[in-house]
Amino acid sequence: MLTRTFPVLETERFRLRQMEEGDAPQIFDYFSKDEVTRYYDLESFQEEKQAVEIIDRWSERFQVNEGIRWGIALKETNEIIGSCGFHQWEKEHFKAEIGFEIHPTYWKKGVMSEVLKPILQYGFEEMSLNRIEAYYDPSNTASKKCLEKAGFTFEGVLRRAAFEKGVFCDAAVCSLLREEF
Repeated sequence: MLTRTFPVLETERFRLRQMEEGDAPQIFDYFSKDEVTRYYDLESFQEEKQAVEIIDRWSERFQVNEGIRWGIALKETNEIIGSCGFHQWEKEHFKAEIGFEIHPTYWKKGVMSEVLKPILQYGFEEMSLNRIEAYYDPSNTASKKCLEKAGFTFEGVLRRAAFEKGVFCDAAVCSLLREEF
């Protein structure tokens, strides 16, 4: 199989790069926290091998051209503090869904606002997306504010659209179109 070259993006404070198995302790650290997985469609990690599995899944998705997930690394230490990227890529419709999470230590410090800019630009320019969607729990006001700040438009709430952690839950949906970026 041909190995694809992972694109590295940079911002003032962060290097957005491919995650490797050596990053598993940092990824486990934040995915083991209930406050991080509260609105996520997975349970809090119990073992570091779960972090290795998610890294492998994201890497495989990139290699088969089904999506891309960047690790958000601090420039000065290369430590992974979160991730952001595209999944549910529907090439025939020129759209993809964006998702992200970050270690609680870095909440409310402008991290996602900073890293979303080059990632959204990559989606529109390199992936030829016309529409980028985001789904979030309607009670997750931090994600809502972050997406609004990035220019996303709230479209509505899909009632009981997902079955996560044993319960049906609503999903708020918003989008950003190429011409709005």
